Amino acid sequence: MSLKIAVQMDPLDAINIAGDSTFALMLAAQARGHTLFHYAAEDLNYADGRVWTRAHPVTVQRVTGDHFRFADPVKLDLGEEADVVLMRQDPPFDLGYITATHLLERIADRTLVVNDPASVRNAPEKVFVLDYAAFMPPTLITRSLDEARAFLAQHGEIVIKPLHGNGGKAIFKVGRDGANLSALIEVFNTAWREPHMVQAFLPSVAAGDKRIVLVDGEVAGAINRIPGEGEIRSNLAVGGSAAKTELTPREQEICAALGPELRKRGLLFVGIDVIGGEWLTEINVTSPTGIVAIDRFNGTDTGALIWQAIERRVAERTG
Repeated sequence: MSLKIAVQMDPLDAINIAGDSTFALMLAAQARGHTLFHYAAEDLNYADGRVWTRAHPVTVQRVTGDHFRFADPVKLDLGEEADVVLMRQDPPFDLGYITATHLLERIADRTLVVNDPASVRNAPEKVFVLDYAAFMPPTLITRSLDEARAFLAQHGEIVIKPLHGNGGKAIFKVGRDGANLSALIEVFNTAWREPHMVQAFLPSVAAGDKRIVLVDGEVAGAINRIPGEGEIRSNLAVGGSAAKTELTPREQEICAALGPELRKRGLLFVGIDVIGGEWLTEINVTSPTGIVAIDRFNGTDTGALIWQAIERRVAERTG
């Protein structure tokens, strides 16, 4: 099965090919004989029930500084001329991102969109996870300083982070004395109109924050991300380091609880974050990462697993 795959993502010249999951997926698709096109979300167009974009046919190779080659751009009808749209642009999860999901939803009955655009829109990382509150640390969603102070008094130490943030950006720890809490809430309320996420601080984060990748609801692998010196954030993008790991019984329970719902929603490639082997903090569906590190430690090929799942879905749709 040879597929035409349109990859909606950020500019290719800016990515780090050593660890970028989208680039790894493109390499895996190309190795399986699929044809790739690259376009940006802002290049989407709609008229008369059709969604199209100006896209570049692209080939990729793992050569730093020479990792992609564009052919001349073409007008690509995503509902008629593409078999798969891979929606992989990075957050922020803003109105531009949401608009792209609305446009792609209009072709989802003809072209497989991964992850499903309506499900991505309805499952932002730090909101979807609230459906699984039994696995989460104590959590407050608020813009209120008074509510944050009461939560701090109850839990002793807390972290505050943007509800739609990504990559470990703007995550702050507040100690028992509450120093800077009022200033942080003031800054957050100025920067973002939506509420913010406040959680009890988990000292076990010092031992790592595990990224577990699920492909079509099944565990494909995991890495443990360990914070750098003087950091509480373990994201690789902010200096965390990766280590080989196995799943705890509690993590296996979490994955078993999530798997059927992920499959039902058409969320084929998902990365969840678990602290201390027991506390679920995020369900990443917009542009999850981590497969390069997972494959390096485990000798696996997660990209191939993802494409196998996509190919199965396409075959089911075409009969």
